[in-house]
Amino acid sequence: MSDALLKRLGLLRERVSALVEARRAGDPSEGDPLRGLYVSAERVEHLLAGCERIPVELDDAYGGAGADDALGEVAVRFGLTPLDIHILLTALAPDVDRDFEPLYGYLNDDVGRRRASVALALDLAGLAPQDWAARARFHPGAPLTAFGLLTLEDAERPLPGRGLRVPERVIAHLLGDTGLDGQLLGAVELLTTGQSVGPFASRLGALLAARPSTVYLRGRGAQSGTAVAALRAAGLPVLRYDPAFGERHLVPVLLREARLRGAGVVVGPLPEKAEEAGALVRALESGGLPRHSGLPASGDVPVVLFGTEPFDPRWSADGDVLCLDVPPEAVDTRLLWAAQLGREAEEFDLPAAVAPYRLAPEQIRRAARSARTLAVLEGGPLTAAHVQWGARQQSAPALDRHARRVTPAVGWADLVLPAGPREQLEELVVRARQRERVLGEWGLRTGGGRGHGVVALFAGESGTGKTLAAEVVAGELGVDLYVVELSAVVDKYVGETEKNLERIFADADRTDAVLLFDEADAVFGKRSEVKDAGDRYANLESAYLLQRLESFDGIAVLTTNLRANIDDAFTRRLDLVVDFPFPDLDQRLALWRQSLAGVPCADGVDPGPCARDFALAGGSIRGAVVTAAYAAAGRGGRVTSDDLLTGAVREYRKAGRLVVGENDL
Repeated sequence: MSDALLKRLGLLRERVSALVEARRAGDPSEGDPLRGLYVSAERVEHLLAGCERIPVELDDAYGGAGADDALGEVAVRFGLTPLDIHILLTALAPDVDRDFEPLYGYLNDDVGRRRASVALALDLAGLAPQDWAARARFHPGAPLTAFGLLTLEDAERPLPGRGLRVPERVIAHLLGDTGLDGQLLGAVELLTTGQSVGPFASRLGALLAARPSTVYLRGRGAQSGTAVAALRAAGLPVLRYDPAFGERHLVPVLLREARLRGAGVVVGPLPEKAEEAGALVRALESGGLPRHSGLPASGDVPVVLFGTEPFDPRWSADGDVLCLDVPPEAVDTRLLWAAQLGREAEEFDLPAAVAPYRLAPEQIRRAARSARTLAVLEGGPLTAAHVQWGARQQSAPALDRHARRVTPAVGWADLVLPAGPREQLEELVVRARQRERVLGEWGLRTGGGRGHGVVALFAGESGTGKTLAAEVVAGELGVDLYVVELSAVVDKYVGETEKNLERIFADADRTDAVLLFDEADAVFGKRSEVKDAGDRYANLESAYLLQRLESFDGIAVLTTNLRANIDDAFTRRLDLVVDFPFPDLDQRLALWRQSLAGVPCADGVDPGPCARDFALAGGSIRGAVVTAAYAAAGRGGRVTSDDLLTGAVREYRKAGRLVVGENDL
């Protein structure tokens, strides 16, 4: 307990003692051992005669507001009057000094009521319960009760007889406890450390320091970090509240905690449902206070909201919310990663490893912890793979509802391609890693609401490695591959296909992954001349896709066997078009050998004749090897040349091709 609070309680004790002496004078029941348990006739006469009140001057009582201790700071932050300070101190005294309990029991004339009542608090201030101005300090709209600093018990009693209690969190704060309110645990995080501050966050911090406001930040990934950085730039500790982990009834407790600490509040991401987002914003504006109370709900606490959806003015009852779009460069996440991983990240290229990820600062902290834990589990040093694994755990899993997730298990060594297509794939990886710098920091994103997405088309015959290449790109970037299932997209009802696609694109914008549209010509086909209603709606679908690709912020790969079927307007919006040629003899031989790398083969097995005699693509070659492996496993032996030949013939037949002399096989 601070010396200042001890001094205040000492002054209160003097008043309590003086009032006890005044009550004892002439009290006929003074020596009665049952005093406080019943009311005698003499006691009634004494009460009817009344007693003089002790005049008290409260203007400078207990040091007043602004004194150099926690209670003085609370008085300033909550706008308390000298009488409010006296009432608060009177109510909390028994919680910090048990000597007040018997004294309060005596003054209440009830040994069972050992807490201060409204009448007792006013008596100690030299005021009468019939003083309307004094009674107003206990009104639901007065600072003490409205802000949750004081609760009135015994609702069935008249106001003068109601007991006063100070919430334990308020008492703990006044005693120097720096912990969070227990009701906020799990939903609110206290942030007191510094963070990299960009120009945007610095300007916003200066605004919030000069004029506490409610601000809404819209963007992708950087809003939370920008909000925290701005409040830290304003010199404030930060209470970050996640609505997903806490109910709306916590808002008054959150704002009380912010005022107790002199902190700013970050809230987000706002719920996706408009009615829930609006209810949360209005709750923050009201702070649980009665309407028209005249007290500032959150107006004296800087509140920064963030989300990905546009702010609806109808969400705000006051209409005094500043809405801002967060520039991508507002927070340098590379510095945050480096700060979290320290020297452990010096052994690998950290910027390249984390470039595809657009995580908020708190997600980066959790990802770094997960990466370290995995490294300890594996018993080795921290690597880029550990960091990317940790980052993937933080990426939103919403796409799982619409697409099939593939965790990449292949690399460049598994891809057999000519130099040209391979170089284009490497360029695609570079684009995905550097898009925020080139399109954001360097300002090369054109207007029209275009996003920071990277979209590529892989064109080639079936089995030439398009899907495998998409998995290799995802693996090189350290993200998951999501294959869009057309059955979850295409709908026979008009407009439903577009809605399904919008859900996929919206989730992909929030997920760090590679989105794969296999057989893309099914949904990205050419527009045609309108001859009937079906053509009209098909063209509307294509027009929607054209617009959506413009604003896409993720990484998408489209594959097609028939490039000519893709609308030219889509081609113009693609960053890269990679043609996958049919493999020549050398490439086929490399594919055969690669497929056989882990298969037990008999001595002298040579895939050369199969590569020479059967013009198969990579997917068909793998199918032939699988057929040969099953044949060998069935007889309990190793793969032979005859097994490979049988598998190759099987794949040729599947493709509808004629095999010369196949009856002899």
